[in-house]
Amino acid sequence: MSWSEVAELLGQGLQETAWMVGVSALLTAVGGLLLGILLVLTARGGLLSAPVVNSVLGLIVNIGRSLPFIILLVAVIPFTRAVVGTTIGTTAAIVPLTIGAIPFYARIVESALREVPGDVIAAAVAMGATRRQIVGKVLLREARPGLLAGLTITVIALVGYSAMAGVVGGGGLGDIAIRYGYQRFETEVMVATVVVLVVFVQLIQTLGDLAVRRLAHR
Repeated sequence: MSWSEVAELLGQGLQETAWMVGVSALLTAVGGLLLGILLVLTARGGLLSAPVVNSVLGLIVNIGRSLPFIILLVAVIPFTRAVVGTTIGTTAAIVPLTIGAIPFYARIVESALREVPGDVIAAAVAMGATRRQIVGKVLLREARPGLLAGLTITVIALVGYSAMAGVVGGGGLGDIAIRYGYQRFETEVMVATVVVLVVFVQLIQTLGDLAVRRLAHR
């Protein structure tokens, strides 16, 4: 392949990877945030103390985090087909990517929220704040830097997951690496794909660090 063909191929692969990672990151941010909040609220002594519910949620999260992504990718094929009508392509890959990342981010959210000083929460309770106000104006507000830093880590993990999705025809840079770099022994394509992935990850990390620093200063 000529370098112009390689550049065009990598450009398309990068667009597909950005689409997969972007949509799944958005869904993961919402789902992981809600699940992480529930883990904190239902913990023993929490604002909605429910140890049984907390144990069930914790078990679900632990199972989700324990499964290797390549196994999860295959295990949810029937669900993926039911949701998007196919199991091949970038849109189909978003389903297992989201399912795999939500438990991961939920634990990060839980950890970040638990770092909020207890006296801050106690002061809010003493002033008559409702549970919704405590969650929205105290817990989430105080934990914003940690939540954003955790989301950055999760997005980078999604980039790695998206590369593995190429094994089952998920598209993106991982698919290019498998089809051209591995199956056709195009070493140049493999190296170029790795370089693009490294630059992509570095860009995500840099933007995430900048955003965290700005929030921390506020």
